[in-house]
Amino acid sequence: MADSAFADAVLLVVSELVANVGRHAPRCPIADVELTVGAGHLVVGVADDEPRLPALGPGELGAGLQLVAELAAAHGGGIGAKPAVNRDGKVVLVRFRMPS
Repeated sequence: MADSAFADAVLLVVSELVANVGRHAPRCPIADVELTVGAGHLVVGVADDEPRLPALGPGELGAGLQLVAELAAAHGGGIGAKPAVNRDGKVVLVRFRMPS
């Protein structure tokens, strides 16, 4: 079932991004998770207090972010990161095209 595969991909991405907070932001391993739906897309945002942005270029992804990028791409989306707006730290964003 396509919807089940989509839900499984989203849950795995959230799990991997939250686990990365524990691995890569150890001074404050607290994450804020936000899901936004609009314009045919679901965007998963995971924010933490580590200001260092992850390397997202070709050949730079660690195993976890590589998996995240592959899952997003398989569902017509992608991955990005930006500095957080209302706090120190960053937000990792993963976009998925919603199944029809």
